[in-house]
Amino acid sequence: MFYLIGIGLGDAKDITVKGLEIVKNADRVYLESYTSILTVGKEALEEFYGRNLIIADREMVEQNSEEILNAADVRNVALLVVGDPFGATTHLDLIIRAKEKKIPFQVVHNASIMNAIGCCGLQLYSFGETVSIPYWTDSWQPDSFYDKIHENRKRGLHTLCLLDIKVKEPTMESLMKRKKEYEPPRFMSVAEAAHQLLQIIDKKSESSNLAYLKETLCIGVARVGSSTQQIVSCSLREMMNVDLGKPLHSLVITGGKLHPLEEEYLNVFSIPCKSDQPIS
Repeated sequence: MFYLIGIGLGDAKDITVKGLEIVKNADRVYLESYTSILTVGKEALEEFYGRNLIIADREMVEQNSEEILNAADVRNVALLVVGDPFGATTHLDLIIRAKEKKIPFQVVHNASIMNAIGCCGLQLYSFGETVSIPYWTDSWQPDSFYDKIHENRKRGLHTLCLLDIKVKEPTMESLMKRKKEYEPPRFMSVAEAAHQLLQIIDKKSESSNLAYLKETLCIGVARVGSSTQQIVSCSLREMMNVDLGKPLHSLVITGGKLHPLEEEYLNVFSIPCKSDQPIS
């Protein structure tokens, strides 16, 4: 049996009872390590689970999935995923491959940022399409997510922005030399995301119908589900100077007028930024 198990967002104890029972009895257990991270490391998970974990990096999951699925038709193999297993499309491919190989499989769900973002006080049914914001380079600055934010805002819906992470990314030199060398891990902060979003509207400044403004109310969250979780609400302009500390961060662009309960929750539970400008 192949098991795809979500381990939640916080720490080692966020795994479900069902998931933990499977992990303890599986023949091999892999830990997917590139679509997201926990606030604790592999060692803390191994101590709590009482067994060794095999790191499954991007290359293994996307290019060498045969290794993970090997003998899963006669043995119990588990892949642990931070959050919920279907929070990333990568894991859908694994299920398809297991199905094609006639390998029985089971999915054990858990909390993901897609539902846990409700911790910021905005009502989940008032969210539109989720977007991903990638790191820009000097030669690659995609902004296709801007149109999705625009569509959400036109409908009065909030936008959850998932921020880029770079784990075990090959350096340019290693790609040219065909030698495996990797860049240090990087995790986009709410400040970096806000900076890129502001650059986009600066480029589109001639438009009379921008998706958002510098003073649009945004919410930054960090380490959701952990004991050090933080929530901050301020304008997009102010968000560029917010430091929420260690990863992972996510950013929400509000859809416009808030429900009174949403406003009350933000006032009570978030850390407001001071501003002499009106927030829209």
